[in-house]
Amino acid sequence: MIWHGMTCSGVWRLFRFKPLLHWSRLHRILSLPFSGIYNSVMSALESAVYGRRVRNTKIEHPPLFVLGYWRSGTTLLQTLLSHDPQFQHLGLYRALFPWHFLLSEKLVTTLTAPFVPAKRPMDNIKVSWDAPQEDDLSLCIMSQVSSCMLLSHPHDPSQFWRALKLHELPPEELQRWKDSLMLLVKKQTFASSKRIMMKSPIHTYHIPTLLEMFPNARFLYIHRNPYNVFRSSCHLRHRMIDENTLGKSVYEGTEEEVISTYRYGFEKYEKDRELIPQGRLHEISFEKMEQDPVGELRSAYEGLHLPGFDDLEKALQPELESLKRYKKNEFHDNPYWVDRVYDQLRPAFERFGYPKPGTVPNNQNATNEPSNV
Repeated sequence: MIWHGMTCSGVWRLFRFKPLLHWSRLHRILSLPFSGIYNSVMSALESAVYGRRVRNTKIEHPPLFVLGYWRSGTTLLQTLLSHDPQFQHLGLYRALFPWHFLLSEKLVTTLTAPFVPAKRPMDNIKVSWDAPQEDDLSLCIMSQVSSCMLLSHPHDPSQFWRALKLHELPPEELQRWKDSLMLLVKKQTFASSKRIMMKSPIHTYHIPTLLEMFPNARFLYIHRNPYNVFRSSCHLRHRMIDENTLGKSVYEGTEEEVISTYRYGFEKYEKDRELIPQGRLHEISFEKMEQDPVGELRSAYEGLHLPGFDDLEKALQPELESLKRYKKNEFHDNPYWVDRVYDQLRPAFERFGYPKPGTVPNNQNATNEPSNV
């Protein structure tokens, strides 16, 4: 449960937002004060040991941000990139315990590795303490400005939307989010001098702020058939709510929310991508990457002027067979939502070259070529 990484102040802010509570989740609710105390103590200890050195750490290599709506293939892309020895990524333990991983990671992960689930609850992706994760988990724990806040407020979509629209946040909340991200990047840089590769779909909505913080950052945007994204995103929300809510699981309105947030994210990305300097943004198709991961990644490295592709290609060779065997979730189509998604998201279908659902198999490749801007 992601709330177990919060300090006492984080737990207090979580309850100040009035999350949905229910007696059936009492064991989750009662555990939070104890985990909050533990994280607060460990955070203070880590700060005493490493605080000054972390604050003085300089970020020599601008990060690479993986963008794209949830379930567009960002996890697959992040996993493939994590095999590149020039990159470091945010592992599961660091994502869940961002306040003190410098101090606690080695011991805790060694002792608890046998108890980590083999696969993620929403799909069949393998899990380990070092498996690449979204920094949005950490930002939820550290700042309480995150798409993950929806999991404590499944009845209130406004908690999700406030994290999409950073420009509408009160100044103190925006600063807390920015300070949290910068601290996370500095801690990772302190732990390793390698370039940071970060993935969070919500950063697709944050391009102006990311450019303000990291002017030389590079961006890799992945897209997928919007209808397949819709089906998988609804499933993801249901599973994540079940795993993390402090109240009853509420799914009402999920479909319309996925459509509206996808549409807003697409429109915002189309506008904000113009802010990214030429040669620092590359777009990639999930469908094409599934068929030819090496070729698509080669094009991405060339488009972003990234060195070291030969090392990545060599590291990926043992993984290619397992990628072919990966089994995706299967869903049943509802004709109403097939038409609804296409009607509402037609600009995205047309922009990325996807046909209307039902006219060809949903796994057909997009017709457009990957592009770099």
